[in-house]
Parts: sequence; structure tokens; C-alpha cells
Amino acid sequence: MNVDIAIVGAGPAGLCFARSLAGSGLSLAVIEKQPLPAISGPAFDGREIALTHASRDILQRLGLWSRFDPAEVSDLRDAKVIDGDNEDGLLVSAADGRSGQLGWLVPNHLIRRAAYDLVSTQADVELLAGRGVRGVVREGDGVVLSLDGDEHLRARLLVAADSRFSQVRRMLGIGARSYDHGKRMLVARVAHERPHHRVAWEWFDYGQTLALLPLAGDRSSVVLTLSPQEMAKVEALDDAAYAADMQRRFRDRLGAMSTIGTRHVYPLVSVYADRFMASRAALVGDAAVGMHPVTAHGFNLGLQGQAKLAEAVLQAHRDGRDIGADAVLAQYQRRHHAAAWPMYAATRLVVRVFTDDRRAARGLRGAILRVSNRLPPFRRAIAARLTQA
Repeated sequence: MNVDIAIVGAGPAGLCFARSLAGSGLSLAVIEKQPLPAISGPAFDGREIALTHASRDILQRLGLWSRFDPAEVSDLRDAKVIDGDNEDGLLVSAADGRSGQLGWLVPNHLIRRAAYDLVSTQADVELLAGRGVRGVVREGDGVVLSLDGDEHLRARLLVAADSRFSQVRRMLGIGARSYDHGKRMLVARVAHERPHHRVAWEWFDYGQTLALLPLAGDRSSVVLTLSPQEMAKVEALDDAAYAADMQRRFRDRLGAMSTIGTRHVYPLVSVYADRFMASRAALVGDAAVGMHPVTAHGFNLGLQGQAKLAEAVLQAHRDGRDIGADAVLAQYQRRHHAAAWPMYAATRLVVRVFTDDRRAARGLRGAILRVSNRLPPFRRAIAARLTQA
């Protein structure tokens, strides 16, 4: 099988990249080791994606936004950062960003479903589900992928979008700085007595980190980060005991809680690839940069990264140049690194400082938030970063 571009990974980044090339005349193959039903009908996985204005614009251009059920899209008006036992915290409002809202929350599985529905109708895309990649070899002006079942696929350009634990990245000989935070993150939906007023919370409590993402009505997605040992205790609770535990952890700030749906637990690992390209290949999404979720920008970064690569590839194609040439991929690498590295480094710094429970660090954490709250220019800068309006 011969195609212009082989995309490994049918997650949001890979599918959105395929969608970005719709109508270009380029032939595509999307390779995914999961079976087709898992791609076409992804199950709820607990994750609510905070989308910026820039990301919403991309999803609108790709045709995904109009496919979301409006009842499942939640406005994110303000964000509050709380430290330890302090009642006050840093409040970043939509007004700071000179916008009606900081962003929007959309369930991850609905983004994946909308992307699949659109890509599956593209005549220029071949979806190869249930197939893993066993090897990658550079051959002349292309690459040859060995797939499960002794199949081979040749492409002019290979795009790896197969998660932060990317096997294709390793096959390409690209290293990555990986940091295991030694924590586990639980995400679940809850209903609560008191209104959230569309304010997201990031609470760096002592011994735990809590986040609250406001959904429609008196419902929220709550995110709890603990050590693996402590998380095992929470996982063992039944729904009623879990709701009572979350109410206690949030110190009754939202009143009585009850669980909605299923709970999901994920390891916390950050990844930054040493390079975003190799000969005839590029990395997008988490395969390039896997962010800690504390700043809620991982998906936005991946979505905007694939758009940068698509722009470079489409321009080369229009100009009659080689879409897999080093010069084309280097353009993408420069642009994406310039956007990704400051955000990745800043996120790592926030996590390091605000999860350090030593006495001296606690004092520093509180001082940073108090000073930041009194500096409107600083709040506006944060709001501009959060909205990307």
C-alpha cells in the first residue's frame, strides 16, 4: 500500500491532522492498534477538555465544533487558584482577558467521536484499525512501515500521534525527557448542592491537589491527585462513600455531593521529545509534548501543533515541493518548539513549587498568590494565556 502520508494514532491529534488535510489531494492512511469500535464510538473517559478561543477556532474550521451537543459544552467564565488552608486565592476572570469567558469545556470522547465521524467520510483517507506498527525503515524518498499481519505500507511522510508513550517515536530514534510525577489522577463527575458560578478551581492543598471544572447546572468534573498508595484507598470506595469523601476534601464548599457516572484514574507523566522530526517523519500531539494537566493546555497545544504541521505540509504541496523534506518539517519544529517549550517549562515549575509541602515552600506558595492577585497586569497576562483570544 502506498500513500502520501501515514498517520499513526487515531486520537484527537492524529484525526484532526487528517481532517486538516481534507480536500488537498494528498492520500492518507491512519493506523490505529485499537479496534474500530473503540475509535468510532469512544466511551466516556472522565476527561473534560478546556478549550481556548484559538482551539475553538481550529475546531470550527475543521467542522468539529458544530457536531458537539450544546448541552455538553460548558462555558468557563473564571478560574481560581487556592493554596493550602487559605480561603482567598488568585482569581483570574474573563474580564481580565477582555472576553466573555476564559474558554469552554467539552468531554474528550465527544471530540474524538466528532473527529472520527468527519475523517471516516473523507475519500482520501484509509483507516487501518486493529493494526500495530512493528517497524519503521527509511527507504529512498519515503518510509516503509511494517504492520501487524505482515502488511507493509509506504509513505512519503510519517506522522506519529500515538500518545506520550509513543512507540513510533522510539522506532525513529527520537529520545524524550520523561518525568514521572509519582502521582495518580482521578477524574469523575459529581453533582453538588451549591452553584459553581462557572468558576474553575485549582486547589493546591497539602498532601493532595484538587481541581473543579464547572459543567452545566450544579454539576462539575472533579480531579483528585494523590500518591498511588492514597489513591488506592479512594478507588476502593463505593459511590456513596466516594461522594462523601470528595465533599470532605472540598471542605463542604459546594455542599453535599453525589456521583455521576464512572470514575477514571490515570498516571501523571510529563514528556517532551528531544526533537519533533526525523528524516521523513514528524511528531504531533502527546508524542511530541505530553503536558501535566495542571494548566489544562495539553490538548490545546497538541491541536495547535497539528495545525502548524498541516500548514507547512499544505504550503509545500501547493508549491510543488517535497512534503517530507527536512526543510518543511524543520519549519514545523521551530514553530511548535517556540510555542511548546515556554508552556511546558512553566507548567513543570508550577507543579514543582505548588506541590512542595515543606514549611518554607508553603510560605512561598502563599506569597506568590497574594502578590499575583494584587497585580492586574499579571492577572491579565495569565488570562491572555488561558483564553488565547
